[in-house]
Amino acid sequence: MSNQINLFTIGFTQKSAQKFFEILQQAGVKRIIDTRLNNVSQLSGFTKKADLEYFLKTIGNIEYLHLLDLAPTKDILDEYKKKKVDWETYEQKFWQLIASREIEKKVSPELMDGGCLLCSEAKPHKCHRRLVAKYLKEKWGTINICHL
Repeated sequence: MSNQINLFTIGFTQKSAQKFFEILQQAGVKRIIDTRLNNVSQLSGFTKKADLEYFLKTIGNIEYLHLLDLAPTKDILDEYKKKKVDWETYEQKFWQLIASREIEKKVSPELMDGGCLLCSEAKPHKCHRRLVAKYLKEKWGTINICHL
């Protein structure tokens, strides 16, 4: 794989719908790859699955995919959310999870190029979308990661 892959990540919290869609369009995102375990919760606002799929297509002609293989398990997520484990432990467990799922074989460089990993966290520092991007970069080596 010699071609550079441009992979974006974004979190939707602390962004208005207008800001969110403008950021995606300005970056040239081709598809949203939803990495959330739950994409229909009330907290999701304009990013609930059916709504988001419609908005992306209508506003930016952006494709939508929900890939549960890139999401944490409920157990791992709950442990962290309920502060039973710290970020470092969560990161380790999530890394082991995506390695055991061999996500690099379940997604293709073509799918990821121009794709944007979506989750709810406003910033990428303590978010699994950053870990997915970092993991794929380690496996493929040709990824340019841009956190929107």
